[in-house]
Order: sequence, then C-alpha cells, then structure tokens
Amino acid sequence: MVRRQHALMDIVAKDPDIESYGTGLGGSRPVNNGFVVIGLKPRDQRSASADQIINRLRPQLAKVPGATLFMQAAQDLNVGGRTTRTQYQYTVQDSDINELNQWAPKLLAELQKLPMLRDVASDQQTSSGMLSLTIDRDQAARFGIQPAAIDQALYDAFGQRQAAQFFTQANSYHVILEITPALQTDPASLDKLYLKSALTGQMVPLSAMTEYDTHQVTYLSIQHQGQFPAVTLSFNLAPGAALGDAVDAINRVSASMRLPATITGNFQGSAQAFQSSLKSQPYLILAALVAVYIILGMLYESYVHPLTILSTLPSAGVGALLVLLIFHFDLSVMALIGIILLIGIVKKNGIMMVDFAIQAEREQHLSPHDAIRQACLLRFRPIMMTTMAALLGALPLALGRGTGSELRQPLGYTMVGGLVLSQALTLFTTPVVYLYLDELSLRFKRRRRQKHPDAPGWNRRHGRPSARCRPSRKPK
Repeated sequence: MVRRQHALMDIVAKDPDIESYGTGLGGSRPVNNGFVVIGLKPRDQRSASADQIINRLRPQLAKVPGATLFMQAAQDLNVGGRTTRTQYQYTVQDSDINELNQWAPKLLAELQKLPMLRDVASDQQTSSGMLSLTIDRDQAARFGIQPAAIDQALYDAFGQRQAAQFFTQANSYHVILEITPALQTDPASLDKLYLKSALTGQMVPLSAMTEYDTHQVTYLSIQHQGQFPAVTLSFNLAPGAALGDAVDAINRVSASMRLPATITGNFQGSAQAFQSSLKSQPYLILAALVAVYIILGMLYESYVHPLTILSTLPSAGVGALLVLLIFHFDLSVMALIGIILLIGIVKKNGIMMVDFAIQAEREQHLSPHDAIRQACLLRFRPIMMTTMAALLGALPLALGRGTGSELRQPLGYTMVGGLVLSQALTLFTTPVVYLYLDELSLRFKRRRRQKHPDAPGWNRRHGRPSARCRPSRKPK
C-alpha cells in the first residue's frame, strides 16, 4: 500500500498547479485505505480550478495498477452525510444483510455505466480473507486442555496482550506479548503454537486438537444507518453534468432494477440537501410573487395593475435560465438568489410606467393609450439608468476570476442575463399588457353592471357609467 501511494504521489507532485500534499495510512480507516490531502496554489497563481485539476489528474492516476485515488474538492461547509471517497452519496439499506450484499454490487455496476457520473465507488468491503479455526473438543479433553486455554493461547500470540508496564523518570512503557510480527500474517504459524497438557505436563501442538480453513471471505467492515446495514455508493459529476440530471438518472436506474421492497435508497449529504431545496424552490418563488402581488394591489387599490407589473418577470426568468444554460452553470442556490433579486429589480420597470400612467389618467384625464405612451417617453431615461446601474454592478460578479469566484459567478450571470432580456422586451410588452388588461377590466365592469343595473352611479338607459362617475378620457 505504501509503494502504491508513492506511485500516486509522484504523479500528483508533477502537476504545476499543486503546491503541497500529504498522505497517510490506517488511523480510523481500514488498513487497506489511505488518505491524501492536496494543497493547491493560490487562485491567481494557477490556471485551472479545483475541478479542472481533478479532471486533469484522473486519467494519469488511473494508470497506476492496484490502487485507485478518488478526489473531491474540499468544502468549507459539509452538509450531513458520512465521509466518503467522493462528493455525493447515495445510500441503500436493508434489514437482511445477505440481500443487501447481493443487490448493492449490481446497483454499483449500473451506476458506473451512467455518462454523467465519475469515480463511482462503494464502501462495501465483503471480500476480506478470514481464517476459521475449529476446536476438536474430544481430542483436547484427552490432553486435559480446555477451550478457554486455547482462546488464551491465541490471544497471547495475536491479540497484543499487555503483559506489564514499567515506569522511568521521564516515561512509561508497555510490555506487549505477541509472536514475531513477521509470522502474524502466515496461517502456518498456528502449527508452531504449543499448549501445556494438564494431565501429562507435556507440550502439545495446537494443530493436534484444532483444524483451520483459510478459504473463506468475510466483511472487512459493515456500515449501519438507522440501526440497519447500509451500503453507501458515492460519486462525482462528469464535466458539465448537473447534479439534478444525476439525481434523476440514479432514481431511474434504481426503479428499473426492481429492487426488493425491503431495500430502500436515499441520497445523503449535499445531494440530499439539493433534493430538499429543489422541492421548496417553486414554493419559494410562488410566495415571492404572491407577496409582490398583494403589496402592489394594496398600493394601487386594483386587482389588474399588479398583473401588468408582474408581466415583466417571465422575460427576466427566461433570460436568467438562458444565460445559465449557455455558460453551463447549474441552477444552484446562488442562481436562485439571483432570480429572487431579479423579481425586485425588474418589476420597477413596470412600476415606473404603470404608476405614471395611472396618475396621468386621474389628473390629466388622458386615455389609457395616451397615458401609457406618455409614461414610456418620460420614464425611459430613469428605467435605463436604474437597469444599467444594476447590470454594471453585477458584471464584476460574472467576470471575476479571483478566489471564490466560482461561487459568485452564477449570481452575476443570472442578474446580467435576466436584466438584458427583460430590458429589451418589457419596454415594448408592458404598454401592450397595460392596454389589454385595462380593456379587460372595463369589459368586466360593464358585464357586472349589466347584471346589477340598480347599482348607484350607472346609467340604466345606455348601460354605461353615468356622467357623474364616468372617467373623463380623450378619444384614441
């Protein structure tokens, strides 16, 4: 294992963007697992991101036989999940460990075929060698040797029994009883162990009263989750692949395999947090829209004018999603924050025009067509000024290349794309929507008055508002 780690580290050390590395074996991990910590140069001193370096090293490290190095970019904040070889985890569990051991490798093989996954690995280790020793109790009884004595002899040889402890002025020392470490991995060492017979006082070889079988396999470790045996399948994403696509693909594979009903699978860690946030995102956006509609409805005392203002939001959302798609960004939490910010920034275009048009209708007695046209002419400059201020403020987030820029870039691209497309469209669509909704509102009022002709302020003869309450509007 040490030789293989040195071979892997020789490849890692040659990468120009790697500044330092450290490696180790054992510890809290099984003895056939090591760990590597790689330190990258500062972002302004290297030409690639952490994920790009991983993709660059992966084919070179795959050439080392007998060992596999799984890499993942370190996260400052880890969301749940257990420590695994790669970034995302999918855990299957079952009350029947034999059934779990049968189906987990099959699921692993299917996931390794998915093109959007990389470094698919499993923490299942069921191929560890095992030596099974059987005591011939009748034979041992002939020598007067109890099974407990055989257990103690095996523990003395292989269990690292603490025999004594002595102290000096500066330190204390433990005396450990064991056979030579070079012999501990050889099953033939059992033939060299002897026990003293209680009947004859002679030394009896252990092989005279026991038999052992080395052709067996067992578990090197068994993981549990919720008190049930569990196997965690971990994976990284291929370059350009989205976590949402990977989650959907894994769910489809799991459903197509028709796993037994007792086997349950669920995502852990970051993948589980992504699923939870994905479920709440539509409700979050809907809640924001409802809050904006209620506030605008109270401001204008109307059910219609808030819809005119909210009509500016679809173009902003489409622009944000198009930019994310063009530049291959995921719809991450930062991108969602950018969309929420767009709701507040973009709707001010509609507010500036609608507020001025309503005021012109009430105070200057203009028709809806003339009022919205005058609003477009007079509000064009402040709309452009506020939009450009927000757009230019988001450009450093989108074009930044410093440390941590990967986190901020989706936010910047979302705001820039949404503002550009919404600005290009809403200047033309908002007046049209205003006029159509105004006409629709007027039709609705006429229909309601026809059903209730005795309502005050209505001219029964002509079926329209009386001169006293009818708004004064100039002809189109």
